[in-house]
This record gives sequence, C-alpha cells and structure tokens, in this order.
Amino acid sequence: MCDDHAMFADSLSLVLADAGHVVVGVAYSPSELLPVLRGRDADVCLVDLRFPQGDVLEWMPRLRGAAPRTRFVVLTGYLDRPILEAGLAAGVRGFADKGRQADDILALLQRVEAGEVVVDHAATHGDAGAVRRPRRQAQRAARFLTPREREVLTRLTRGESTQALAKAMGVTRSTARSHVRSVLGKLGVHSQREAVIEAARHGLVSVETGEWLAG
Repeated sequence: MCDDHAMFADSLSLVLADAGHVVVGVAYSPSELLPVLRGRDADVCLVDLRFPQGDVLEWMPRLRGAAPRTRFVVLTGYLDRPILEAGLAAGVRGFADKGRQADDILALLQRVEAGEVVVDHAATHGDAGAVRRPRRQAQRAARFLTPREREVLTRLTRGESTQALAKAMGVTRSTARSHVRSVLGKLGVHSQREAVIEAARHGLVSVETGEWLAG
C-alpha cells in the first residue's frame, strides 16, 4: 500500500488485513515504495496516482523492475483516457476509484489478483460524488450515533489520540473516553482500531479525509 496521505494508507491497510490479506508493507511515496517491493514478495501493490514527487506512472518502470511479479493497482479520484492508456501500457493491472467504499476496493483487488485487468469506470467518468453516497447499511449504522459520537469517530479515523480528541472537542479526557466507549459499543467493536475499520467498511467516514459520509 502506497499513498502520501498517511492516515488513508494506514487505515486502508488495516481494512485489508482485517479482510484476511497479509499487508507486507506500507509506504508514503514511490521512492519509499521501491525498497519495500525489493524486500517483500507482494502479489498486489495498491498505489496512489498523484504524489508531490510526480505522477506514479513515471515510476512504473522502476517499480515493476523492483517487483516484476507484483500486480499494480492505481488509486485515483478521476481517470482520463490518456492516463488510462499510459497506465495500461506501463503494465498497470487495475484502476480503482478513491471514493469507493473499502469493500468495493477489496473486490477489485481480488479480481486483479485472480488475473483480470480491471478499470473502475466510476473513476473513468469522474463520477466520484455518486459513489460517495452512503448505502443503506451505512445509514443503519449511522443512525445510532449522536452528532457528538460521529465527531469522535471522524477524529479517530484521522488518527487523533483521546487526549487530542478531548482538547479539540473542549471536554475532559474522561468525557472523551466515555464518548469513545459509546462509539465502540454501538459499532460492536472492542478497540479504536476496529472502529476505524468498521467506519471504512460501512462507508461512514472517508479514511482519506476523515469526512463524515453517511448523511
């Protein structure tokens, strides 16, 4: 997994691990990704399209050279035809819309791992807003959370500690812990890590931005 948004990369790697995948490494830039690929035997590499260092397609010859058996899937919010054609020519095996829920990305990765070349057409048409609309499952989970608890969940997804959460919300640390326990109970999980995974799995919160998605 490689993305320059550390919270997005770390959270999605947790979702992948929870779904039964072995995450052999997480990197935050193509230059960091190169030694990870050389030192690990990865079946699939999920990597963002845009980095401050430039377009990941410019790195594809080096990345594929470091891991010739790895299938690369590119994450993007919008995919135009020149990028699509250049990516496929460079050996990219899949394009996934960054706005998709975690389960959709997992399904796409499984298809790529099975040998398919897969392009998420929501990304191709730039229809990111449509796929961000919450599903009924997300709506059902969200209705049990108070506005305060929703704020807590978004802050957990951004990686904030209980102490930072308390300060940002203007409450005591004890009150913040109480809010966190309530969120865990309503989601049916036992840790903050599991809460972030559930939030991503059900499309409640964007693991990229921490934005509440479920209405």
